[in-house]
Amino acid sequence: MLRFILQRFFGLMVTMFFVSIMVFVIMELPPGDYADRYAFRKYSGTGVNVTQGDIENIRRDFGLHKPAWQRYGDWIGGIITKFDFGESFAFETSVNNVIGKRLWLTLAILFCTLVLTYLLAIPIAIYAAIRRHSIADYALTVFSYLGLALPNFLLALLLLYVSVTIFDSSVGGLFSPQYEKAAWSLAKLLDLLKHLVVPAIVLAWSATALQIQTVRATMLDELNKLSVTAARARGIPEWKVLLKYPTRLAINPVVSTIGFDVNRIFSELPIVALVLGLPELGELLIQSYLDLDMYVAGAILLMLTFFIVVMNFISDIALAFLDPRISLQEG
Repeated sequence: MLRFILQRFFGLMVTMFFVSIMVFVIMELPPGDYADRYAFRKYSGTGVNVTQGDIENIRRDFGLHKPAWQRYGDWIGGIITKFDFGESFAFETSVNNVIGKRLWLTLAILFCTLVLTYLLAIPIAIYAAIRRHSIADYALTVFSYLGLALPNFLLALLLLYVSVTIFDSSVGGLFSPQYEKAAWSLAKLLDLLKHLVVPAIVLAWSATALQIQTVRATMLDELNKLSVTAARARGIPEWKVLLKYPTRLAINPVVSTIGFDVNRIFSELPIVALVLGLPELGELLIQSYLDLDMYVAGAILLMLTFFIVVMNFISDIALAFLDPRISLQEG
């Protein structure tokens, strides 16, 4: 098992190395750089004639005159040695300060969504499989199909409408007005958790539906195995049989797709955040890319990819513990 973990960790490091190169290439793709954008914003409409020499001086001030390979080395070296993602051109401060607050709020939404997804999907799917062809099974199947068909942003709009028209309140944002600029306290934390419920429900909607279908199908397949029949014949209580054999194996597909769920949440979060007014990283990523503030955009891309890769790593380790045959095959 230790060898398996070390192999996966080495694979994680190699993956992140190539990801960092790809992210930097993406940062370099847009035509021009921030020096052009800075000169345009500062001198547009002023009647000042900006020469190419002025542009070169601005580029030198921002460190953009260096070759791409040198800028990549400085950038990735600062991240590895000091966890410093560089300076934001547009905000004129450290990238760490720009993305810090939004990063933690984004991760809070991610964590709540994953927890809600698995707390709902696994027991519901197991119940539907045990009660196959019952009214509850058919109802849960319809629910899962609705989750796959209904766009998340539409569900967010529906929740906003219901909240405003029926409950005379808003589910938008992550804090109530009185807590937005207040110092952190238990009351502010509870207010944050209350506001995280709605985005977590919206983002977990389709993932829960997919996992219900996956776990239910796997559970039905495992219930027909001879090992389950033999366990029942030995007089083992039904709940022990279900937990030891079919349920344990039915969870494997869920564990193996954690990274996919994280990727899906990050992909769907920007439009849901736009509808609900959430200050998360997706909106900042788009804006920084449009502004050519590339160190901010690169930091966000690298961080989001890092969490996806890490969740895949955790998924592999958890799957190896659930099914030891995986680590044995790797050995």
